[in-house]
This record gives sequence, C-alpha cells and structure tokens, in this order.
Amino acid sequence: MSRTWTSRAGVSITDLVPASLRREWVRRGDCPDRDVYTAFRERVRAHGTREAVRDDERSLDYTALDREVRRVAGALAEHGVGELDIVGIRMPNGWRHVVAELAVAALGAVALVYPPGPGRRDTAALLGRSRARAAVFGAAADADRTGDLPHLSAAFTFGAGELGARSLDAADPQREVPAVAVDPEAPARILVTSGSQAEPKMVAYAHNAVLGGRANYVRALQRECDPMRAAMLMPLGSSYGSCATFVAIAALGSTVLLQPRFDPAAALRLVESAGATHLFGVPTMLRRLAEHPRAAAEDLSGLRAVVSSSAPLSEVTARACGDRLGAEVISVYGSTDGMNCHTAATGLGAGTGAPDPSVAEIGIADERGTWLPADEPGEVLARGPMTPLSYVAAPDLDERYRTPAGWVRSGDRGVLDARGRLHVLGRLEQVVVRGGYTISPAEVEREITAHPEVVDVVCVGVPDDDLGERMCACISLAAGSSGLELGALTGFLERERGLERRKLPELLLVLAELPQAPTGKVCRRTTQALATEQCRPPLAEEIR
Repeated sequence: MSRTWTSRAGVSITDLVPASLRREWVRRGDCPDRDVYTAFRERVRAHGTREAVRDDERSLDYTALDREVRRVAGALAEHGVGELDIVGIRMPNGWRHVVAELAVAALGAVALVYPPGPGRRDTAALLGRSRARAAVFGAAADADRTGDLPHLSAAFTFGAGELGARSLDAADPQREVPAVAVDPEAPARILVTSGSQAEPKMVAYAHNAVLGGRANYVRALQRECDPMRAAMLMPLGSSYGSCATFVAIAALGSTVLLQPRFDPAAALRLVESAGATHLFGVPTMLRRLAEHPRAAAEDLSGLRAVVSSSAPLSEVTARACGDRLGAEVISVYGSTDGMNCHTAATGLGAGTGAPDPSVAEIGIADERGTWLPADEPGEVLARGPMTPLSYVAAPDLDERYRTPAGWVRSGDRGVLDARGRLHVLGRLEQVVVRGGYTISPAEVEREITAHPEVVDVVCVGVPDDDLGERMCACISLAAGSSGLELGALTGFLERERGLERRKLPELLLVLAELPQAPTGKVCRRTTQALATEQCRPPLAEEIR
C-alpha cells in the first residue's frame, strides 16, 4: 500500500517505493529512522562547540546555530507555518540559508529550496504549483512580488525593517518552538531541477532519504576527515547544494564553509584560512580555480579532496584542478531525480565507479524496461535508500520516470562494465538530426573533452534549411591557448579519437566561458540560442 502525505494547501505527495523496501533499508542501517531536526539536535548535544557554518559575515557553532534555528522557527510558527506545509526558500549562500532550512525542518514542514536569480518566473511557477504556505527570501524585492499567489499566507526576509513584522531578524529569541513528532518517511525537502532541459521539476525527498542515502554518499568522501570541513561553492538551492544543511550538518556533524557568490580568489582564501579538508563545486568553478594564479605563500596542504558534480568533468579540468590544488579530484554522477554514484573516471580507489547499495542500486535497461547485461548501453535506473518519494504536482512525470517497483528512470544513457562500474554516456533525448542521421551530442562532447586545450564543451543543433540541423561545438579554452579552429578540432576528432566523419561538428563557437544556469551548470538552451544566432552553415564542402 502506497503512503501519501497531504499539505494543508491540498498538495499530495505519494511514496512510489514499496514500504517493505523502506523498512528493509532502515533495518540494515542505511536510513536512521529519524527526522532532520532530531538528527541535528543530536549533533548539537554531541558537538555543541564545534563550528557548524561559516560565511563572510559570521561563524556559528552548533549551539549558536540551533539558537538561531529555534528563533526563526518560532517566527514561522507564529505566522501559521506548521507540519507538512511547503515553504519556499530562495536565498544566497550563507548562515541564514542554513538557519532557514533547519527552521522549516524543526516545524515538520517541507523545504522547497531553489537558487536565487533575477526575475520572478521561478518563484511564481514553483510556489504556485506547490501551493507553498510561506516563503523565505534573501531580498525584500522577491517577497514583494508574491501577492498573486493565493496559497502563500506569509513571505519572510532577513534584514531588520525590510518587511516590518515579516523580518526574521526581528524574531523573538524567547518564542517557544512547537514540539512536532515527525514521520521519518514523510517529505522533508523538495529538490528542483536546473531547468536546463525543460521546465524545472520538483522532486520530494523524505527525512530518511536525505539523512540516509544522500548522506551515505557524502560520508564515503570523508575518509579519515571527521569532522569534514567542507567548502561548498555550489548554490545551496541546487540539487547538489542539498548535501550541505540536511546532510553535512544535520546528518554528519561537519563544518560547512560558504560564500554568498562564487569568486575564485575568495574561494581559495576560504579554503586556506578556514582549513578546508574538502571542496565541492561544479566543473566550471573548478576550471576557474585551476586557472587562478597562485598567491604568494599560499598553503592548501590541508585540502584532501575536490568533489565535482552536476555536470560532466572534462579530463583537462580534472587534471588541471588536481595539479593546482594538490588534492584528489572525485567526480560524482548525481541526479535530482534520485541517484548518486562516483563515476568510473575518478573516485574512491579500486572500487571506483561501483554503485553503493547504501546509496542506490543502479541498473541499465533498454527502452522496454528489460535489464541489460554488462557492457551494453541503455538507460540508467536507480533504486535505494536515497530514492525520492515522487514528483510534486506532476503525475505525468511519475508515470514517465518511475516504475511500478519504485525504480527511477534517469533519462541518462550509461553502461555498467564487467567490474560493475558505471560509465555515464549522456542524455537519451539530446540528439542532433542532420539529414535524417541522428547524432548523439554527448558522444561528440566526450571526445572533444580529450583535446588538451578544451575545458568546457556543449554540442548543440543549429537549424539548417537544407539538412534540418547541423552540429555546432560550443567550447571554452584553457588559459594560454592560442586558439582552436574548426579544421584543427575535426582533424583531432577524426585522426586522434577515431570519430566517424558524419559525426564531426560542422560549426564552432568559441566562448570565454559557456553560459550557466543559476545552479552553476552549463545552460544548454542559452548556449543553443547563442550558436543559432552567431553561427551559419559552412560554405566549404559538406561533411558527409
């Protein structure tokens, strides 16, 4: 029997994983069978004076952080926020963001966290579709644009006097937080996709899933570093950023080091001054760090690991980052929809790339849903302790991406090799159709990343009146590169990488850096628009 939880605004979230499996994951210790705030309070009691979070403004130990959490939770409760209410959070990285997430958890409410950025389209769409009861913003201007959302009863912001009684800085620190008995399998956080492929999806995760499966993959990165001191450069509102508050802090008792916005020089200073043992970022950030000049007397010797996720990490960037930062570079395959695995390219020693059952089992299936043997590519599917409950307000997505047995269809193409290691080959649906021939951009991108001068690449289709589409390679180059012409690139792909001529890009767009979505991932739609505007079909003989 499927379990369903319904918010007071009438949004229902159903667990699409069989209850017997959920119980088995708790029994074997993969999920803790407690809620996020209870887990956080255990960290407070055990490590009250340990630094919990630091940003450019302030450092809080676990005791001080809990004091702020309880103060803000009391203010939310006074305005009617309670158990299973969905609460939007749109804030820059910092200690206040962490407080807001934990305050929502303390009330048994559900945090809908998404990255800050210009405009209000995401706010209207996400808060409207989820029927959010309240929202916490980093800027008063965001809160002032929510008047047309009928289910939103209160908007809050930090900053004294910005919104009068709704300013969380003015909250009474003596207000009592209501005691709430929270079901560990109930929804705790809603992750939001970047929207780089289509309209953002909302994916609901239970307390057990974030404290269990999602925490287990981060725990594996700690090695002997306990507590881990993690410089987390990605937006906390991204899927990747969800491993900060509920995982690194509430589940693991780590120290999280934050910047309000990414700046490579400031990030390197933070790693050094705060004694970071781990650095988390997306490939574009890691490339900028690798290319940033070394400061006099710089000492990054305490850094043990650099963790990359959210997008494919090129060989060039991985090598340059490892050389520049003097730490192991670990690439993690992650999906908002419910899977994490260290990839076969980089990772954790001899077992690199092998799925961890305490996180999620991973299998490869064909289009009919039949499991495929080793070395046969197909769609990546996953199911395990980190598997989410379901999509929010989108039964069509549940039908498309979930199986009756609770498996998540990733929409990614991959293969498990004979050693059980995962190789991710790209998205299933990203294709360029040229004259009736279908080309996988991911395959071409993978070969282009092997070029020593290329650090970022996206291949997109550019409309063509004659052939329908032509492929354009949009690239950024390593610092010091003298440039790269289309002929040199295609020659490399054909001679050095063995790529068939019919798959070679016919257009080339060189950019200082590829455009990013708010999550830090390359925005494929924006890149495609640039390529369509700036590139024209070649006048030379067609590549056939």
